[in-house]
Amino acid sequence: MMDYVWLIPLFPLIGFFINGLLGKSLPKGVVGTIGASAVGLSFLLTVAIFLELLKLPADARSVEKVVYTWIASGPFQVSVAYLIDPLSMIMLLVVSGVSTLIHIYSIGYMADDEGFYRYFAYLNLFVFAMLTLVSANNFLLMFVGWEGVGLCSYLLIGFWYEKKSASDAGKKAFVVNRIGDFGFLLGAFLIFWTFGSLDFKDVFAQAAKYPMGSGVLTAITLCLFLGATGKSAQIPLYTWLPDAMEGPTPVSALIHAATMVTAGVFMVARCSTMFVLAPVSLTVVAGVGALTAIYAATIGITQFDIKRVLAYSTVSQLGYMFLACGVGAFTSGIFHLMTHAFFKALLFLGSGSVIHGMHGEQDMRKMGGLKKYMPITYWTFMLATLAIAGIFPFAGFFSKDEILFHSLVSGHYVFWGIATVAAFITAFYMFRAVFMTFNGEEKFDHHHVHPHESPSLMTVPLMALAGLSVVGGLVGFPIIKGANKFKEFLAPSITPLVHEVHAPAWFEITMMAFSMAVAIAGIYMAYKFYMQRPELPEKVVEKIPVIYDLVYHKYYIDEVYDATVVEPLKNGSDFLWHKVDENVIDGTVNGSATIVSWLSNHIRKLETGYVQNYALGILIGAVLVTGYLIGR
Repeated sequence: MMDYVWLIPLFPLIGFFINGLLGKSLPKGVVGTIGASAVGLSFLLTVAIFLELLKLPADARSVEKVVYTWIASGPFQVSVAYLIDPLSMIMLLVVSGVSTLIHIYSIGYMADDEGFYRYFAYLNLFVFAMLTLVSANNFLLMFVGWEGVGLCSYLLIGFWYEKKSASDAGKKAFVVNRIGDFGFLLGAFLIFWTFGSLDFKDVFAQAAKYPMGSGVLTAITLCLFLGATGKSAQIPLYTWLPDAMEGPTPVSALIHAATMVTAGVFMVARCSTMFVLAPVSLTVVAGVGALTAIYAATIGITQFDIKRVLAYSTVSQLGYMFLACGVGAFTSGIFHLMTHAFFKALLFLGSGSVIHGMHGEQDMRKMGGLKKYMPITYWTFMLATLAIAGIFPFAGFFSKDEILFHSLVSGHYVFWGIATVAAFITAFYMFRAVFMTFNGEEKFDHHHVHPHESPSLMTVPLMALAGLSVVGGLVGFPIIKGANKFKEFLAPSITPLVHEVHAPAWFEITMMAFSMAVAIAGIYMAYKFYMQRPELPEKVVEKIPVIYDLVYHKYYIDEVYDATVVEPLKNGSDFLWHKVDENVIDGTVNGSATIVSWLSNHIRKLETGYVQNYALGILIGAVLVTGYLIGR
């Protein structure tokens, strides 16, 4: 089956062409079936290859399949080739599996949309690009997928392009990501200049021979991480992701929770060989991850749009993943990437179900009491919330606990403290969302809004993801020797830090209990504020209005960027346009034309059309020439 790995990205690409070219003339049911089936076939083939890979010895689980030579210039060659190893298989399973469920959900969610066929064409193209990104065996093919998901993100965020806010959000995502992509390109150029190759195996084999703290490896990894901060929405390039909620909700679930935004984390883990030899880069990765985790979490406390709460939660959880990579726990970062894909996709799809049942309403202040109207949505949403809060034995508990544990035992006490506070805040704002949406007093207008459960096309994917959110973390069970199957499976693809620390079982159990206690404290505080004493939030706001205003307006970072970057660029462009282009460049061109025109208007008067005038001119000229010659 491994010989057919190239079919995994090809199936969605075929679906894109069919729906893109013929979808407008096909019934919606056919379009949706083609879109979902194309991705479903990729998932089934991925499962078959995964089972085949498991049969190989651990040290032989790295297979390259070359499709054809793409670029050949002297000794330099780049192929369209795929790398089948534990890391790529985890990503292929997550991307194709979650994508299949979201495609099925989308058939129901987008049923009444006029751009139905266009939506599924874009979604299939995105899955093709993402599958290419995670399965490529070289940096150039990875970059093709990297840019492909960026293009599809732009198309899907601005899907409802008639809305100015949606088209602006699409452009913002596109522009901000170009900054990060510039870093990725610089890193790729440095890699080729240093190693003479772009193939992962060649590059990593040569990089492993470099000394710890090598300057060139530090430069390469910092450039690559700049690309990761753009794609995975980390400080300072995170601002595009909250605005990306302007796209359809299933897009948020797929692109901005489960797949595309994790591409940066995957890329850092893929390049672990270089990162472990660049301690400065690892510190930067961990620092940015920790700061992003706490920063975005605080903003989530004050948001009322249910999708924006989840957006800032995504930014925060991505910070956890980078923190794990930065402290050398790459497998923990990928573990959290996987579990996060399950429960965050479920949370976004659950919010979409709420929005669907509330006829487009997204403000949690206008909800409340939806539990009895939408029981399936409520219980699945609750399971996902327990998972992201880090409650045992849900999936998020195991992956988040691993990150906190490795941050502490590796000696990064400050980062551990920041991540612990962020965990508390996460539990608080997520249960705040649950209580405001599903519990308490009904705050919607019964005359205009009639909440109802979503159709089975939407609820079945919710239940499937809920199951994964409950049991998905058990593959990484700690303490018991041999129970962490995830770490064992992923180990051949990851280069660990040489100073990896092992702690006694009692310490691990203590840390697990502590992280549970932190989560429970956050949940209790949310219950106190939004169930027992719902007047408390108002009183707190009255006591700290300045701080609340600062956090509510997202620390005014968008305004700062607008004042320091956007407006100066716009004003500079206006200056170059009106002063330089119009006055100097156009003035020079138009001025020379004016001079020629003036000369022509005067010189043409010599051309009268009368023969006697020309004869007189000839006579005068002859006299002048003769006089000149006689005078010599």
